[in-house]
Amino acid sequence: MRGLRMSVLPVTVVAHLTAIATTALVLVWLLKLRGGLAWNAQPPASFKVFNVHPLVMVIGFVLVAGEGAGIMAYKTIGGRRRVRKASHLALHLIALFAGVFGVVVVFRYRHQIEAQHMITLHSWLGIITVASFGAAFYMFRGAQMSAKASYLPWHIFVGSIIFLMAVGTALTGIVRQFAILGLGNDQEGHIVNSIGLLLVLFAATVGLTVVLPYEK
Repeated sequence: MRGLRMSVLPVTVVAHLTAIATTALVLVWLLKLRGGLAWNAQPPASFKVFNVHPLVMVIGFVLVAGEGAGIMAYKTIGGRRRVRKASHLALHLIALFAGVFGVVVVFRYRHQIEAQHMITLHSWLGIITVASFGAAFYMFRGAQMSAKASYLPWHIFVGSIIFLMAVGTALTGIVRQFAILGLGNDQEGHIVNSIGLLLVLFAATVGLTVVLPYEK
């Protein structure tokens, strides 16, 4: 079994690099190939409002939540436990705000184009995931210090499930956009598919960092 022992450091490096690569591809996709971002754009340019949704959900929600799940908070940042806990809390708070904002943006966009709301599996999963993230954040953050140690296994389990739900929701959104945009064997199609593959790799590395022991 000693041969199976693995250091957490190279895994966190891969996770960080994967997050950076994903961010770069999302920015290229939305800013260069999809026409950019906007908040008040009206039809026919309202698609720029929608572009804000995948930006904040992939980068602000999925990637930041993944970093907060263990990579940055407990496996990369050294020093006192209080510092690591503060970074964990801050990253998850940023992710929560990004998730809520991403939902607001897509509702705003669909209202502008007079489209129905909440009709796809992606939208259902998205609402459930953001709501679950917020509920878990509130419950575990508000727990008494004396009870937090006993809650830790559940905190890790619930957090991991919600993170995987976030990644899965992002993947369903990517598949949906691929179909709506009629993408294929072209540059944009390759970029969109690559974003999906990188998210899967990111999820795998985050999961591995959670189970590997912290190295002081």
